[in-house]
Amino acid sequence: MEWEKTRFAMHLIDHMADAVIYANTDGRIVFWNDGSERIFGLDRSEAVGKSLDIIIPQNLRQRHWVGFEETMRTGKSHYEAGSLLAVPAVRKDGSPISIEFTILPFRDESGKMIGIAAVLRDVSQQFQTMRKLRKDLALCQAQSPAR
Repeated sequence: MEWEKTRFAMHLIDHMADAVIYANTDGRIVFWNDGSERIFGLDRSEAVGKSLDIIIPQNLRQRHWVGFEETMRTGKSHYEAGSLLAVPAVRKDGSPISIEFTILPFRDESGKMIGIAAVLRDVSQQFQTMRKLRKDLALCQAQSPAR
């Protein structure tokens, strides 16, 4: 049996644990995988066709859209090619989560932006652990006698 690259890629993207989201130039969700469902609590049918606002906290939306529109206009982002961005997000039930993500701009044959894909990972547990460690370290430092 010959290896089927397209079948492999589609199976990987559809079923991986990380969220994979593709949005068009208007910021409407076109693709939403199993990882997205698990992380954000929204079924494909609830997400596809909706604005990315469904996962962006209200207080960060303006900043997000400024960056998104700049990426659509220029075709460039600070967060592509492996650079990670850590930001808050929201689940369907409104509960906050911490995510890390990287993006990949998509262009047509002429080089014009047609959308953007993001691979996102829920890092809420790690974020909470790091927050506690920093708090504990600050407490220890405050209790230590000055040298």
